[in-house]
Amino acid sequence: MRSNIRRVHGERRQTGGRQGATTLSLSTLGGIITLALGVLVMPLATAAQQPATTVHRIGFLAAGSSSVDPARHEAFRQGLRELGYVEGKNIVIERRFTEGNADRLPGLAAELVRLKVDVIVTGGGQSTRAAKAATVTIPIVMLQDNDPVGNGFVASLARPSGNITGLATLAPEISGKRLELLKQIVPRLSRVAVLGTSTNPGNAQLLKEIELTAGAFKVQLQYLDVLDPKDIETAFRAASQSRADAVLVLVSSVLNANRKQVIDLAAQSRLPTIYWERVFAEAGGLMTYGVSYIDLHRRAAVYVDKLLKGATPADLPVEQPMKFELLINLKTAQALGLTMPPTLLFQADEVIR
Repeated sequence: MRSNIRRVHGERRQTGGRQGATTLSLSTLGGIITLALGVLVMPLATAAQQPATTVHRIGFLAAGSSSVDPARHEAFRQGLRELGYVEGKNIVIERRFTEGNADRLPGLAAELVRLKVDVIVTGGGQSTRAAKAATVTIPIVMLQDNDPVGNGFVASLARPSGNITGLATLAPEISGKRLELLKQIVPRLSRVAVLGTSTNPGNAQLLKEIELTAGAFKVQLQYLDVLDPKDIETAFRAASQSRADAVLVLVSSVLNANRKQVIDLAAQSRLPTIYWERVFAEAGGLMTYGVSYIDLHRRAAVYVDKLLKGATPADLPVEQPMKFELLINLKTAQALGLTMPPTLLFQADEVIR
């Protein structure tokens, strides 16, 4: 009897063991199915939670040609990339150039407004004026301007107050410095032809600074107004006829757009010429001294970034130039029979040999 009881109990224990194993197996299988379903559903839920990438539209308005100054435009793009903006991915840049016809600026500015760009970046005083006339709501970033307050673009550098901010090239003393540099390479300098465009913003202020320096050096100035490309050859002819010792070229969109012609005529006239921007020396001009426009273009990207993140132009002070550069083309100097003082070559940021 006792033996039977033990056997029955033993059978019960064995039966109980098999039932427990079956229950565990079903539980494990259910967990695996639940986990698998979770793995499949999770990417869909995550994708649904991720917001679509915002693509910002930036307008770029400038006088001149799209092929002029590629290094400047690359500096602007590089500045944006450093801040996380990649063209074609999260920004689109709508570029509009006049291709030498400044009369197109108002129409091009209106076109950018119709495209509902988030920011308009302007390449100079003329394009800033056109953008200002086209909109009072879209933020405008000046890449450069000789006198933002005097031109009526901002109330003050510290407090712009309107929809315009950016960078100024407000350093009129640079023009006087250019005359000093000419004096160093032409010690007997007595007469200088000054080429400029009277309608260019800030032109009068630059000329005034040159006159002050000329008075100190007892140098006579001959101002030659270049309003149109056809005036360039006429200006150099007049400079040669008046026996000018050298030429000083002021900031001008007309002269910049026709840079090669200006440099060629200076060489043909055998007139030592100083310009305002490095690209002239790189293209064969004798010497340039002025603001680093490449640096300004890179810094403009910071303004764009702040505005896209919600800042208002009125709260972003206009910044003045921080970097200046002197370039000397030694090959051109030698072709003109000029001997560059060693001290001047030492001061140069770059000497093109």
